[in-house]
Amino acid sequence: MDAARGGAHPRVNCDVVPSHRLACRSPGLHDREVFPDVMSPGVDALLEQARAGLRRLTPHETVEAVRAGALLIDTRTDGQRREQGDLPGAIVIDRTVLEWRLDPASAWRIPEATGYDREIVVVCRQGFSSSLAAASLQVLGLRAATDMVGGVEAWRQAGLPMSDGPADVRY
Repeated sequence: MDAARGGAHPRVNCDVVPSHRLACRSPGLHDREVFPDVMSPGVDALLEQARAGLRRLTPHETVEAVRAGALLIDTRTDGQRREQGDLPGAIVIDRTVLEWRLDPASAWRIPEATGYDREIVVVCRQGFSSSLAAASLQVLGLRAATDMVGGVEAWRQAGLPMSDGPADVRY
């Protein structure tokens, strides 16, 4: 996709492969010749580590999980939701408060955060930040937290329906 039209990140090259997984490369972002003093393994390594603990779902698997009782959590920005539309049955939670809203022990939790075994599927625009968010939820003890491969862009490409009603926003 063209970055000027709101598509993929301009420095990340991603391809959807037949297994419904994204193959991404970010060349040069952590090049030791460009950034010789950087000791960080980089965001790609962080993402890989986060995803290693997730059983990521395809859009169709996500629909089935929600039908079976999973929470569908949309962390996209207001602008992204205006541009792409809302997902049916999703609860919109700003990424900055996600852990507080979903931790069953938090005083600021949403009523649906009923236990640490509750299945949670986090969705973002393209399936990158949702992986980091789901991994963070697992660190809190929400072991059934995961995310959806490819984000809302993959949902739309799969031809799945968008919501007709207003979003269920929980800030």
